[in-house]
Amino acid sequence: MRILFVGCPSIAIPSLEFLISKSNESGNFTLAGLLTNPDSPKGRSSKHEPTECAAALKKLNSDIKVFKFDKLDANAREQIAALKPDILVSFAYGKFFGPKFLALFPKGAINIHPSLLPKYRGPTPIPAAIINKEAQTGITFQLLADEMDCGDILLQEIIPLDGRETTASLSETISKKAAKMMPLVLDGIIEGTIIPQPQNHKDATYCSLISKEDGIINWSHSACEIDARIRAFNPWPLTWTFHGDLQLFILKAQALNNGESTFSPGMVLGKDKEKGILIQTGSGILAVTELQYKTKKALNWKDFLNGVPKIIGEKLG
Repeated sequence: MRILFVGCPSIAIPSLEFLISKSNESGNFTLAGLLTNPDSPKGRSSKHEPTECAAALKKLNSDIKVFKFDKLDANAREQIAALKPDILVSFAYGKFFGPKFLALFPKGAINIHPSLLPKYRGPTPIPAAIINKEAQTGITFQLLADEMDCGDILLQEIIPLDGRETTASLSETISKKAAKMMPLVLDGIIEGTIIPQPQNHKDATYCSLISKEDGIINWSHSACEIDARIRAFNPWPLTWTFHGDLQLFILKAQALNNGESTFSPGMVLGKDKEKGILIQTGSGILAVTELQYKTKKALNWKDFLNGVPKIIGEKLG
């Protein structure tokens, strides 16, 4: 079975690497090509760089063809058809596939979604699970459908959460587990042992795109809510506040319960030798252990206070 893999960010790399390894064996399936997004400007230099999947494929010195279409038009369909693919496997591509494109794959198209569908349909299921302080999330292999993330379920795996995950760490966990699930799904399709299960659409919940402005800290929120957003927005867009005129990123923290307080939210109360810099919130105290001024390097709380001791007693935001 010839596979067109579709993906862009690093979360898809272990699945891509698995398919490459199987292509070097005499297995049941072969990676026919990689479809990814065009190169885009990145970093301060705004130099055009390939997607993380395309870069990973290049590092492996693979001769597998890479496609970077702006649009999945007739020209794109012609080039993909020349591969004679049997099935499409998509993971974090970020674009919809039209019916003419999907018709190129006689064995259909599947999508890997990092949540337990029908929960958290949409583009940001990992930060959504963290922000909402879920006890568990998971991975869903599903058939692609006309509507976003509405396709029948092929396989799911539950991932328990301990409440300290970041989007970065949870993405890494999901990326590795998805690669291990891949052969179960593909072999099941080949052998006809997987029976697609319709989703219960009444139970569907949705998540939306995240913007840089979502990272602004509202100190009137509870310490638990702010802590969850700090973890959910790591590595992007990060959470931040103002110290005077300076933008200050809060990178690592934990919530402490302190009962009632007469201090205003955002007030830097002091320090704890074990827990870090203590900041009053709308409910509870946020203990910050790593922070960073814009354009400066990230510092642990002790080094930060050595440089800015007068922040204690001042109000952020």
